[in-house]
Amino acid sequence: TRPETMLGDTGVAVNPKDERFGHLVGKTVKLPLVDREIPIFADWHVDTEFGTGCVKVTPSHDPNDWAMGEKAGLPRINIFDETAHVVEGYGKFSGMDRDEAREAVVAAFEELGLLDHVEDHDHSVMTCYRCHTKLEPWESEQWFVAVDGLKEAAARVVEDGSIQFHPARWKQVYLDWLANLKDWCISRQLWWGHRIPMYYCDECGWEDASVDEIEVCPVCGAPVRQDDDVLDTWFSSQLWPFATMGWTEEGMDAPQMHTAYPTQVLSTARDIMGLWVARMVMASMYCCDNTIPFEDVIIHPTVMAADGKPMSKSRGNGVDPLRLMEDYGADGMRFGLLMQVTGAQDMKFNEAKLESSRNFANKVKNASRFVLMNLEGYEPGAPEPVTPADRWIFSRLAKVVAAVDAAYDNFEFGEITRELYGFVWNEFCDWYIEFSKARLAVGADPADRAACQRNLVFVLGQILRLLHPIMPFITEEVYGEMPKDEGAVPMLIVAPWPDAAELSRFIDEESERAIAMVCEVVGAVRSTRSRYGISPKVALPVAVKVAAEADAALLLAQAHLIGQLANVEELEVAVEASKPAESAVVLGSGLEVYIVLAGHVDFDAERARLARERDGLAKDVAKFEKKLSNPGFLAKAAPEIVEKDKAKLADLADKLTRVEAQLAELG
Repeated sequence: TRPETMLGDTGVAVNPKDERFGHLVGKTVKLPLVDREIPIFADWHVDTEFGTGCVKVTPSHDPNDWAMGEKAGLPRINIFDETAHVVEGYGKFSGMDRDEAREAVVAAFEELGLLDHVEDHDHSVMTCYRCHTKLEPWESEQWFVAVDGLKEAAARVVEDGSIQFHPARWKQVYLDWLANLKDWCISRQLWWGHRIPMYYCDECGWEDASVDEIEVCPVCGAPVRQDDDVLDTWFSSQLWPFATMGWTEEGMDAPQMHTAYPTQVLSTARDIMGLWVARMVMASMYCCDNTIPFEDVIIHPTVMAADGKPMSKSRGNGVDPLRLMEDYGADGMRFGLLMQVTGAQDMKFNEAKLESSRNFANKVKNASRFVLMNLEGYEPGAPEPVTPADRWIFSRLAKVVAAVDAAYDNFEFGEITRELYGFVWNEFCDWYIEFSKARLAVGADPADRAACQRNLVFVLGQILRLLHPIMPFITEEVYGEMPKDEGAVPMLIVAPWPDAAELSRFIDEESERAIAMVCEVVGAVRSTRSRYGISPKVALPVAVKVAAEADAALLLAQAHLIGQLANVEELEVAVEASKPAESAVVLGSGLEVYIVLAGHVDFDAERARLARERDGLAKDVAKFEKKLSNPGFLAKAAPEIVEKDKAKLADLADKLTRVEAQLAELG
């Protein structure tokens, strides 16, 4: 595949088990063009099925050939200079670039009658990622790290549990990578990076490393030169955890090293576990008195493109985070990405899912604005859950804080966002703020209004703390506008985290059950109004069948809340409650809600309308089912068309189910 490198061949290799060539091992052949006698030797690198089964070996111009040559003791001949031109001493080939030499060598073999044939061959060729020039393997002097003295300690701290991987399966991958690690080449021929601090005197041969710049040779006084190479990016990166904390000036005595090193958690991608994670451990153990750099390593999921492939510039399937932040807000983008995380499974990026996170961010701002607008006359004080609604939200807050803490302990960040989304949107914004409006209204009891204000401020403050690691910008802005008790910190980022143990005193199962039933009854009435087009101004009689007398007592005690939020004319709650005539039924958790519709719905006309809608939907469902069961359609249609039709069928089937349920409800 690279005929020009024949000029530098120093051996021919065959597989030790290849019976065709066993008798030739130990003999020599003469290399044409340069009249060089080279040995035939056996090596397991050789694939007996590839080509002739005999492989020319050029140690200075191929990594595998280098390995074979080292083992066989072959001499190394570098036929190229640093510009990939053939060096002097090769007759007419000298001075040719590699492409010219390639054609000339083939032509020379043809002239000598030594060329059997030429055939096409699929070959993996390294290219520069910037200019796409083909890279030429070339023997040169480089700097290496001898890893054998480093990797044993780096493996030990993972084996003994000092450093733990999450998920745990990556532990063995890390250990396997270390076990197979060879000496690490750390010099790079690039224009950017940390320049290697080696200095050379060409006059007397002196050389040494120095942190300080050296201009003249300390031995002979002649000018010196610094190595032109720069350090591998990962070599520089491995020093980051401690090099940024004063270690370069004061070593382990640096104040920052005492207070902030080692850190606790590293979150990273699996593809740099060897490149970066293992090397950070090796560097820290070597440079920092056997100190580990971190205690836990999270191997987080990889965000794939919508097509399921890794995002890359070459594929053009990446997304611009600046554009996402412009469209959804920085906090919305952060929250939305985490909401899509499920365990350690890679995820396909779905931009549509960022819309709900943007809406969530707006919900937080609007809820905060409501609280801040209703703090006239606010007097700081300790929160006091006086009503069942207060006790419910405080109890739910205590449980959410405990759940979020547990999720953080297990590095389940997607679960954190889902817990917070449900609590903040559904419970605090949709329900507790609604419960609070009457208590904050003009003419409300002043003492109860003051208690409600303090409770709102307290719960909102705890919510902002919980959201802050994920949504730092909105939460910090809102916190800056909130009233502060004496001694409160000025910024949210240094505010104390909610204390799950302290909040556990607020857990109240009875209040949670009471308000949960209130929410179900109110939700049932509201959904029924929406379904039948009944105005919220129309009061409706409601009966609720509960499973136990205790539930009946809890629910009746909150009849005022149900009336306030659902405009209920009269409320009956009983274990033996029966379904009134001409009423809708909504099933809840341990209860049945009957909403009386007599006088508000023409049941005959409604049945006829729903029957027509059912028949139309059934016809459409049958049409799509027939279409999607047709092998011819599935074979010819574009995948996106098939998916679109499947989604349409699912939507139609869902509508049909709901219409049939309404018909059954009407009897």
